[in-house]
Amino acid sequence: MPRIASRIAAITPSATLVVDSKAKALKADGQPVIGFGAGEPDFPTPAHIVEAARQALNDPKNFRYSPSAGLPELKQAIAEKTLRDSGVQVEPSQVLVTNGGKQAVYEAFAAVIDTGDDVLLPAPYWTTYPECIRLAGGNPIEVFAGSEQDYKVTVEQLEAAYTPATKALLFVSPSNPTGSVYTEEETRAIGQWALAKGIFVFTDEIYEHLTYDGVDSVSILKVVPELTPNCIILNGVAKTYAMTGWRVGWMVGPQDVIAAASNLQSHLSSNVNNIAQRAALAALAGPQDEVAVMHAAFDRRRKAIVAGLNAIEGVHCPTPQGAFYAYPDVRGLLGKEFDGVRPQTSAELADLILEKALVAVVPGEAFGPSGYLRLSYALSDEDLAEGVERLQKFLGSAR
Repeated sequence: MPRIASRIAAITPSATLVVDSKAKALKADGQPVIGFGAGEPDFPTPAHIVEAARQALNDPKNFRYSPSAGLPELKQAIAEKTLRDSGVQVEPSQVLVTNGGKQAVYEAFAAVIDTGDDVLLPAPYWTTYPECIRLAGGNPIEVFAGSEQDYKVTVEQLEAAYTPATKALLFVSPSNPTGSVYTEEETRAIGQWALAKGIFVFTDEIYEHLTYDGVDSVSILKVVPELTPNCIILNGVAKTYAMTGWRVGWMVGPQDVIAAASNLQSHLSSNVNNIAQRAALAALAGPQDEVAVMHAAFDRRRKAIVAGLNAIEGVHCPTPQGAFYAYPDVRGLLGKEFDGVRPQTSAELADLILEKALVAVVPGEAFGPSGYLRLSYALSDEDLAEGVERLQKFLGSAR
């Protein structure tokens, strides 16, 4: 018998964390690596959120078990935030607070997807989605949209991928890894298609506050409210409030789905850390001034990285309208010679970039087809400028 269960052995390591670990190891070894790998804001968590955590340490009740589905006051705040930001009215009983957004993603699929179910997965996609679908027993069905479509799938593509085994669609806008944002019309069309098919929609809205150029992120449930019985919203405080390490996420959905996922969590992990929950409450209910400051910095960096990448011959980078990622199409560089090496895939190109230019990027294979790179611009302006300059020098040497 194998020592490791097959369902666990089949899990692919998170490529973004692998790249980030490589970059940090090289830095620790004294190498001046610039890391575009991890999707993590470089800002400190706003001071009033940290202070709320400090105050929570003075209350002994936070040292005890609390309801496994989340603190009642935080669930209320999430319900109010969902109405305020997504335009969707829900009850606190429809909220499950989780240990970060990843746990929300996993538990949502685990609660709904059964063995043999197909889940339509628009690609490029975040690395964790297909693994969670497989862990639930489902089959991720990739639906790819390239740079010529601004990385956004169409109803026609979804229809072509649909089978009688299709139980759900994952809808992500703004997108990790591409930064693409679906328009209200595109969102409504996809929502109406899903409604007509009678399938579930999992919508990840964790980047909802990070949009640019006057573009709004529109919740699919707001424009197609008839999806309510079959729609699950995934979210968290990590990206908007620079709270990646606090590990607070949530899912919002139909009562029966939330009850099932809450039952799973009661056995899996019980309640989320109470101090972190108090901090998340302060983030959602407190002042939002620093969110605007971080947003302005991301927008500035977004413009800089897109201009820098598009100045490289053989690179095409659509302008992202959301999140904090650029997703350049580098198929024009594959097969060319760099220092005597001819990379045939974006994975080989990314390895070469790290080795020769000391710049860490994530290859497209982590998110779907080869031929692309993901670069997070959630790093300092100085590091971004240095990293782009190195990329221009190295990639510009292609023959």
